[in-house]
Amino acid sequence: MEIQPWRRYVPALFLFSALLHTTTSVNHYSIPEELEVGSVVANLASDLGLDVTTLGRRKVRLDIIANKKYLEVNKDTGELFILERIDREYLCTSKAMCYLKMEVILENPVRIFNIEIEIQDINDNAPYFRRDTINLDVSESTSAGERFSLSNAVDPDIGSNSIRTYYLSESDNFDIEVQTGRDGSKIADLILKKPLDREENAVHNLMLTAVDGGKPSRSGTASIIVRVLDTNDNAPKFDKESYTINVSENSPIGNLVVKLNATDLDEGSNSEINYSFSLYTSEKTQQTFDLNSNNGEIRVKEIINYEDFKIYDMEILATDKGVNSLSGKCKITILITDMNDNHPEISIKSFTSPVKEDIDVGTVIAVVSVSDKDSEENGQIDVHVSEKLPFTLRKSSDNYYELVVSEPLDREKVPEYDITFTVTDRGTPPLSDNETMTLELLDVNDNVPQFPQSFYTIQVKENNAPGELMSSITAHDPDLHENQYLVYFIIEKEIVNTSMSMLFSINPENGNLYALKTFDYEIEKEFLFHIEARDSGVPPLSSNVTVHVIIMDQNDNTPLIVSPWRAHGSVVEEKIPRSTDKGTLIAKVIAIDTDSVHNSRITYQFLQNTDATLFSLDQYNGEIRTMRMFSYRDSRHQRLVVIAKDNGEPSLSATVTIKLSTVETALKTYADMTEIPEYDIFSDLNLYLVIGLGSVSFLLLITILVTIVLKCQKPKPSKAGPPCRNSVISERNSTIADSTLVSNDAYWYSLFLAETRKGKLVVRQPVPKGSRYIVSSIPRSTGLTETSDSAASTLQVYYLSI
Repeated sequence: MEIQPWRRYVPALFLFSALLHTTTSVNHYSIPEELEVGSVVANLASDLGLDVTTLGRRKVRLDIIANKKYLEVNKDTGELFILERIDREYLCTSKAMCYLKMEVILENPVRIFNIEIEIQDINDNAPYFRRDTINLDVSESTSAGERFSLSNAVDPDIGSNSIRTYYLSESDNFDIEVQTGRDGSKIADLILKKPLDREENAVHNLMLTAVDGGKPSRSGTASIIVRVLDTNDNAPKFDKESYTINVSENSPIGNLVVKLNATDLDEGSNSEINYSFSLYTSEKTQQTFDLNSNNGEIRVKEIINYEDFKIYDMEILATDKGVNSLSGKCKITILITDMNDNHPEISIKSFTSPVKEDIDVGTVIAVVSVSDKDSEENGQIDVHVSEKLPFTLRKSSDNYYELVVSEPLDREKVPEYDITFTVTDRGTPPLSDNETMTLELLDVNDNVPQFPQSFYTIQVKENNAPGELMSSITAHDPDLHENQYLVYFIIEKEIVNTSMSMLFSINPENGNLYALKTFDYEIEKEFLFHIEARDSGVPPLSSNVTVHVIIMDQNDNTPLIVSPWRAHGSVVEEKIPRSTDKGTLIAKVIAIDTDSVHNSRITYQFLQNTDATLFSLDQYNGEIRTMRMFSYRDSRHQRLVVIAKDNGEPSLSATVTIKLSTVETALKTYADMTEIPEYDIFSDLNLYLVIGLGSVSFLLLITILVTIVLKCQKPKPSKAGPPCRNSVISERNSTIADSTLVSNDAYWYSLFLAETRKGKLVVRQPVPKGSRYIVSSIPRSTGLTETSDSAASTLQVYYLSI
């Protein structure tokens, strides 16, 4: 078909006219960040010289340029108001100046206005340190005035709201100096005021506070732990300066005379002590007594005879192992006591210490030998250890005994054992001797980390801030060192192609669980995953705990009115016969709310009713019915404003305006009384559309009949389905019926397909992606007489969120 020539120039003329009414001037506004939702920024109608009454008709809209839509225009008042809270730090991360640029667009005629809004910073962020704890190692030999760099605090705010200065907790040894960097940032250095003494105070705990310049000011803190490193500035010192000891003659070789103890206030190698005889100790004394250089034990080295020597004098030196070693000394006088007998002797031939706590039962720990110079019964020796210890003695050969493990050992219960060997002869009176050795147990990784709970339930409100601390989940391991050091992590699990590590984060050191994103109850209601605690042993042991995160709903969704359908704006115009009977359904208002059950309960009320005696509104199902018949006194035009409110705190609502006009004659079709934009379609298309719809209707009818026949032939018990509530919006001369699927967790939309004599196609709201569809076709009754060219059908499309 040939297109008429004049129609070719209509788009070009329209575009040229629009350009003539477009302005390039820019209106500037300035607002602080974090304004409340609904706050008015400016009156655009007044500032732009627009008529407020024409804003709705001219379809005023606000387009944001390269940003999220934070603002909106009130079409009734022309005011520019806050639609969503504005966070300057989120919007302009590192910019000193922050602007929102947008366009105000009107139609009929087209005009475009440029708007630029400056977002001003407020002091809504407190300074914080990237590390909560700052560790410093300072030698006690460090001179006063030494400087140490500290980690700076961070404040997302700018200008006077950023960091102004730092403060240090009171300290006799330390102070801070605050400097200003080239970029204006504040830098703090720790200064040593007074030399340190590790022996006086080995660790200094300080608190560093960063304060911004806002009004009121905000602050953040970090802990500074200064560990003082040792220098060798203390000499070893004995418990006593001199000892006088009595030793019997014929004391067994190896018998302990005295165990010297010297202490050094230093640490590390500076405190490790080596014992030795001084030059003032005679060679005879050194031959008779043995000095253990490591533990200071002085033992009998050879047989002592009272008749040979009655007194032994010695001087013992205690020397540390520092680079510039220091030493202390003590004097010992040993007096030999004359005895006319011989004590049984015990000798430790071998002793294994430390041993691992998982050592096998029956393992030999030590081999000891016993002897007595006496003969017969006086020389017969009995050896035993305490029965309370998990060890037993086993005789291997004459005068030799093995100490073996008799019960499993557990370091977590007993870390070490003092084992005393007691030897007693069978003389009269019996003589005895004993020897004590300390068995130290080494830790093995034999304990699994234990959580105090087997199941954690954590409740988180939706719309939470990313990075928010949800809970702290910690475990305990009684092992030592690396066997005790625990690392926490989330066991990976994918939910709708999203791993748990993208939703949650756990601090591997302390088990703090954080949310990485903002949750929406209407999309995700709960998460179930596992957290594992693993120690650092070899091989590592681990355990896990189940975490159930429940998203708590908030009333953050406004009810959406989906019926009656509004072609333009929020006003619905309907025509009804003046002869309508009492109780007739005039309209049905249907609204949906995607919040939870409590927050999505919707009630309906009249905000405005031209005649309160003429119409009634059911607050639960939204049905508007006549309370009486129309009289000649009633106005021909009725205006009803209905508000749909949810049950949340605070309650959210939506309104719809229904304008009713009474007529004396029947109406033809719904299409003739609604303001639906018309699109010219070739007349041949009408024929094809009628044929197509007829074919589909015929096939649908055949399918329904076959299904009914099959069901009748094979009846089966069926479970009761969920209740469904269908309601017809209008029982008048209308071509549109509405079928509503009522579900608290379902979104639904409708697709209306209607054919009229002019070929009008109306599509209402696109169906979102990623949803399940339920499609039903509902034949519609016209109520009054319909013309043959206004036949229409309704296609209802529902979708459920997955």
